[in-house]
Amino acid sequence: MNELTLTTPALLFSAISLIMLAYTNRFLAYAAVIRNLHDKYLEQMDSSLIQQINNLKLRLNLTRWMQIFGISSLLLCVLTMFLIYINYHMLAVWIFGLALILLIVSLALLIKEIQISVQALSLHISDIEDHLKAK
Repeated sequence: MNELTLTTPALLFSAISLIMLAYTNRFLAYAAVIRNLHDKYLEQMDSSLIQQINNLKLRLNLTRWMQIFGISSLLLCVLTMFLIYINYHMLAVWIFGLALILLIVSLALLIKEIQISVQALSLHISDIEDHLKAK
């Protein structure tokens, strides 16, 4: 096994930072859509809006956990670098492995969230198609 150096965990910084930016953008987009649906619901009291809000609530929770695991991975990468710096190499290897596992979990949650998003959009598309067929 090659020795873990300071540059190895540092390489993940830019990747994790970009992932976190994407997660934050998703979070902000969901927040805006939820606010919009909330206002529509207060006007219409339509049950389909409740379903959409519940779907977004689930996606928002997944995004929150994606962020938590991603940030935890980044923190463990920093800890790994510190452990390498103070010559605790074996502990650094284990902590870095944990950081990679947390990043994997974060990305797996992203896959799940994308699947839910596609299902929700497919329902909207089928509603539009049904409406067009009715005309």
